[in-house]
Amino acid sequence: MSTEDENDLIFKALSHRTRRHICDLLRVEPLTTGMLCDRLPEIDRCTVMQHLKVLEEAGLVVTEKRGRERWNHLDALPIHAIHERWIGPYAAYATNMLSRLKSQVETPA
Repeated sequence: MSTEDENDLIFKALSHRTRRHICDLLRVEPLTTGMLCDRLPEIDRCTVMQHLKVLEEAGLVVTEKRGRERWNHLDALPIHAIHERWIGPYAAYATNMLSRLKSQVETPA
């Protein structure tokens, strides 16, 4: 799978508010699927599992089986890669532009 295809999966996974909420919950600590269901009472277990599948396919969630339990862990590396590719360079560009603007404004005419 190409990097562009992988990025498409990540953006698709993060485009849904419930999946972002799941990532937020897993950022704090790994949770079993049952624990996630308890923390998302507005949706049923099947829907939680479908969202987890999308996150897993995007590489954002890694699962670990412990007996009958399935523990879900957040893998933040794909998000970091997106930050490195798009957000970081654009933030540096914006900071540079603001710095030049500040210099121009503060320099006497």
